[in-house]
Amino acid sequence: MKPLDLLELTVLAAIWGASFLFMRLAVPEFGPFALVAVRLGAASAVLLALLAWRRQWAGMAQHWRALVFIGAVNSAVPFVLFSYAALSISAGLSSLLNATAPLWTALVAFVWLRQTLSLLRALGLVLGFVGVAFLASDQASFKAGDDHAGLWAVGACLVATLCYGISANATRRYLAAVPALTVTAGSQTAASLMLLPLAVWQWPQAMPGPAAWGSALCLALLCTAIALVMYFRLLQRVGPTQAVSVTFLIPVFGMLWGGLFLHEQVSARMLAGGAVVMLGLALAVGLIGPKSR
Repeated sequence: MKPLDLLELTVLAAIWGASFLFMRLAVPEFGPFALVAVRLGAASAVLLALLAWRRQWAGMAQHWRALVFIGAVNSAVPFVLFSYAALSISAGLSSLLNATAPLWTALVAFVWLRQTLSLLRALGLVLGFVGVAFLASDQASFKAGDDHAGLWAVGACLVATLCYGISANATRRYLAAVPALTVTAGSQTAASLMLLPLAVWQWPQAMPGPAAWGSALCLALLCTAIALVMYFRLLQRVGPTQAVSVTFLIPVFGMLWGGLFLHEQVSARMLAGGAVVMLGLALAVGLIGPKSR
């Protein structure tokens, strides 16, 4: 990987790590549905303008069914679930759980697309989910009257990353020949339209403040529109195996921004569980092992 690509990869990880910070700042005032609708609506406007500038409209009408499905499982559902989780757990923990997306991608490919798994990659999946169970156990409480909000939030994050795994495989199967910008703009627009009625229904009675609006717009423009363009550009230049390494850096920045701006504590349990997840991830996606070279 060239130094410029490595720099862009690091910047992308910093941006996506910050998305968990922005969610923590904005979701208490917006609520999950309204926040995600603002995020997707503003991002869609930018992406559609870029799509028009490049004159890549053709694929949207032809593949609209697949784009609607990808919009649901890659944006609408997981963004709402992560926003819900941000009400109960830290940005650092959310970013660690987000790193399980490639584990789900490999598992879904094995179950759905019948892709073979080597023994080493299967071990990586097991290790990764053991790490997740270790992280989740810290949120479990058996005290009388406890509403288990932290455990529900962890579950929401895992369902969200399962959605990412489904969308990655569905995109590979049904939209492989469609330009990446068309897939991104079409799916984000479809997701924003899906959430619009729910956002109107759940719109907060008190208008969110400037900090919440600023965080929502940062989520839309920086963490969604700009970050996706950067990611697909990296994907084309360095390939999927190296591009997926951004997953290892996102939790670092997620915990860093949470500690700096929200004064969140990073426990030894989080670090240990995160290390197990990352080791499992590296094995599952083939970054280490006999084929890593």
